[in-house]
Amino acid sequence: MEEQQNENQLNIELSEEIAEGIFSNLAIITHSNTEFVLDFIRVMPGVPKAKVKSRIILTPEHAKRLLSALEDNISKFEGVNGRIKTQEEPPFPMGFGGPTAQA
Repeated sequence: MEEQQNENQLNIELSEEIAEGIFSNLAIITHSNTEFVLDFIRVMPGVPKAKVKSRIILTPEHAKRLLSALEDNISKFEGVNGRIKTQEEPPFPMGFGGPTAQA
């Protein structure tokens, strides 16, 4: 039985650079019939340009598994820390602080 457990064990390596993480305050999700693309972006107040800091490409099955895992983790988090409050509008203008269009 122990041999079978060792065969199924996955060894995951995490470099120091990746362990630091990347801050993102905007995510854009697109999809095709074969993949979901998650772009994580950092938007800075008053800066009219934002860069994609990370892109993750998932199969539809893995996207659904991610959704389930996020729902489970959010539920556990809220059970300990209380409900996470969300706003209807994004916390920053979608024009990214640049000039507004005029007619």
